[in-house]
Amino acid sequence: MTPLLKRIRKLPVGYCQVIYNEKRYGVTRSDFNNGNSHKVYAEELGGNDFISLNYYVTSNLENLKPCEMPFKKVEDFLNGFQLT
Repeated sequence: MTPLLKRIRKLPVGYCQVIYNEKRYGVTRSDFNNGNSHKVYAEELGGNDFISLNYYVTSNLENLKPCEMPFKKVEDFLNGFQLT
């Protein structure tokens, strides 16, 4: 399991709030395919920023797919959020 997948799995399934870059985000995590696919959508509360990604786990690999944003932005968010 990669460090990014460990961070995704720290988020509860459903809705929660996190702090990232001193700002509060509302985050929704959904799991599919018996927990082998994850969708994460985070939106800055009171702001304009958002993060959107899918993460796929197969028998051979794990694959992060950002949704129309740079990989680094998603990676920084996953590595930097703090659960509230």
